[in-house]
Amino acid sequence: MESGDPLISASALKTLISAPDVRVIDATYFPSFTNPKQTGREAWATAHIPGAVYFDIDEIADTASPLPHMMPDPVKFSARVRQMGIGDGHRIIVYDQNRFFASARVWWMLRYMGKTDVKVLDGGLTAWTAAGNETEDMPPIVSTRHFTPRVRSDLLVTLPDMEALVARGTAAILDARPAGRFSGKDPDPRAGVAAGHMPGSVNVPGGDLLMPDGRMKSADDLRAILPMRTGQIVATCGSGVTAAIIALGFARLGNWDAAVYDGSWSEWGADPARPIVKS
Repeated sequence: MESGDPLISASALKTLISAPDVRVIDATYFPSFTNPKQTGREAWATAHIPGAVYFDIDEIADTASPLPHMMPDPVKFSARVRQMGIGDGHRIIVYDQNRFFASARVWWMLRYMGKTDVKVLDGGLTAWTAAGNETEDMPPIVSTRHFTPRVRSDLLVTLPDMEALVARGTAAILDARPAGRFSGKDPDPRAGVAAGHMPGSVNVPGGDLLMPDGRMKSADDLRAILPMRTGQIVATCGSGVTAAIIALGFARLGNWDAAVYDGSWSEWGADPARPIVKS
């Protein structure tokens, strides 16, 4: 049973980082359509929290899928994280260098695979260095550990699930994309993907959950943004990454059951036969 705050402060991590059961993951990811100056792996190689291993969401993924960074099967996932030195009995801290993009995604992936003792560093690497903590550029030496996947299928929504939910109109569907892409005013950055949103969905841009310094807003502020309601909550976005920020926000409010539509708009918007709303 998960409880408490899914976030950890830089000062709290500082006190824990030398504990033998603590593992730190750098999940930095920059979408290719933003024309980044470097990849997430390159950013990690330049500077990371001491001991942090790199988690590549494009590689630890279902690479047979035409969609980007889809959840891999448990066999591949467990094999990859074992090689990173992540295993049973570890307390895991995930961070990134890009405003929860994609530390929240990796937090959600680990939880989907059954890991419950995992937190996200609030404010990421920026908060860590702002607190006067050191970084390093050498990859850590890791030992392979056993990782037992225990899949929580309720945390992941597939396309057939999503089609049924939209048709019934019974779930709260929250879309983390920027307002222009949600409304259809701005084109989707991915070729062949329409603009607009799913019927019945509500726009909650992922950035609205964050403060200017990159930390997540307080629980009181989040309650004014995230609708607390009974029934299923599904977060969606462009490709299943920033949607996890919404799931993380709900966890901070005590709701650990918000699901993520893994294919998100990259899948839904690629088929003009599906219902699409522009407004």
